[in-house]
Amino acid sequence: MSLLSVENEKNIKLTAYVTTIAICGVVIVLNQKWIPHPDKFPEFIYSLPLLNAILNGTCTLLLLASLMAIKNRNIQLHKKLNLTAFTLSALFLISYVTAHYFIPDTKYGDTDHDGFMSVTESAAVSGIKPVYVVILLLHIFLAVAVLPMVLISFYYGLTDQREKHKKLTRFSYPIWLFVTASGVVVYLMISPFYNF
Repeated sequence: MSLLSVENEKNIKLTAYVTTIAICGVVIVLNQKWIPHPDKFPEFIYSLPLLNAILNGTCTLLLLASLMAIKNRNIQLHKKLNLTAFTLSALFLISYVTAHYFIPDTKYGDTDHDGFMSVTESAAVSGIKPVYVVILLLHIFLAVAVLPMVLISFYYGLTDQREKHKKLTRFSYPIWLFVTASGVVVYLMISPFYNF
């Protein structure tokens, strides 16, 4: 590997890590109570959590199709599916940040739209809440952990460094797949408690 290639790879890795830290910082800051949030905003904002679940679900299917494509040695289809999944994941990120800026966080187990929950419903919610929390925490932690891996993996793939690409995607692929699939599960579990 030439000195220029080594320097490029270092720059790509640095960019991937800085991008990940910047995105995490934006999400954290926008969720702070001291950040002013507008009282009025477009109605479509309330549709963003559903859109996020659809984007995550679509990415899950694209990633599975991408795996089948590479197993069948269809590299061009593999690249197209991954680039599409990456683009949809980027759209998800924009939509996610937008939704969290405008819509207050929903707590798992908040009362339904009528404001009441039966004793049975309350017990069921309490019993499932630890499962929800574990899935949510894994989803968040792994989403942060996988972002630089995905970015670097794309660099290797797009620059035709196949061995490095394969080595990294052995780790990044299952994590990215879990993150997209668990995003749908998190939505399905929390959406009954939305108060909008």
